[in-house]
Amino acid sequence: MLLAIDTSTGTSVAVVDRGGVRAVRTSADTRGHAEVIGAFLAEVLAEAGVAPSDLEAVAVGMGPGPFTGLRVGIAAARAFALGIDRPVLPVVSHDAVAFGQTDAVLVITDARRRELAWSRFDAPGADGLPVRSAGPALVPLADLDPVTAASGYRRIDAATIDAGALGLLALARLDAGAEPGPTEPVYLRAPDVTVPSAPKKVLG
Repeated sequence: MLLAIDTSTGTSVAVVDRGGVRAVRTSADTRGHAEVIGAFLAEVLAEAGVAPSDLEAVAVGMGPGPFTGLRVGIAAARAFALGIDRPVLPVVSHDAVAFGQTDAVLVITDARRRELAWSRFDAPGADGLPVRSAGPALVPLADLDPVTAASGYRRIDAATIDAGALGLLALARLDAGAEPGPTEPVYLRAPDVTVPSAPKKVLG
């Protein structure tokens, strides 16, 4: 049984087990992650009738996504997992959208600033896991046509990443012995605020 969290687009939190999704909460608000994630965590655990100690791991979407929102979910997942002494299972967020699809798909999410994030997936193999053949990558909205021109890929525009699907994918990857997901967030764009490389000299 897993707790799953994704804040790469909106905010989504779920409890899943190998029988399916037991509880999920999702908000499409792309700026209110910190305001809702605490309540969502409490609500899904209560609805599923699960104590934190019942969980075997915490799955988290690693992006692609904007820096500010994405770090809220990753920090929450890491803190929760540390508190219950369970591992974190990182998952590329686009992979959760492709999970369960039976054909080749192009997954697209809004990266803001008139840019889109995209990933291409071939049809899944016998294990049912997504097969990402390209991406994640960024493209300006005005330059999307060459990305969508590849034949044979059905386009999926995902307004949010469903934590239920993300958690089920994490379980499937775990049971299949798949390689772990990325340990670092997939930001695709540098944060707006950076630490200067050297302190400024003060003249006085």
